[in-house]
Amino acid sequence: QVQLVESGGGLVQAGGSLRLSCAASGRTFSTYAMGWFRQAPGKEREFVADITWSGGSTSYADSVKGRFAISRDSAKNTVYLQMNSLKPEDTALYYCAARTTRLGPYDYWGQGTQVTVPS
Repeated sequence: QVQLVESGGGLVQAGGSLRLSCAASGRTFSTYAMGWFRQAPGKEREFVADITWSGGSTSYADSVKGRFAISRDSAKNTVYLQMNSLKPEDTALYYCAARTTRLGPYDYWGQGTQVTVPS
């Protein structure tokens, strides 16, 4: 089992920045990649970004490319999501997730942290 705890959400004005953190514990050695997803009210959960644990390869949703950056600190078992130039449409509950295989589904999920960007 892998436990994930997100932090860093909050209310920020449009154009501002936030950094989300996701601390992993438990069987973290089994982690292949970690990612961030988000779900806005009335919408389906969507992929935001992910990063492989060993090589640090990253991928992003088109909607956040150039504004968000995912990174990891292996020593702290923590993944970060730096969010810049925030827009009202970035308002959502942001979830951290982990998967143990290269092509498999995300197996573990955090409880989420709310990000609100007023229009």
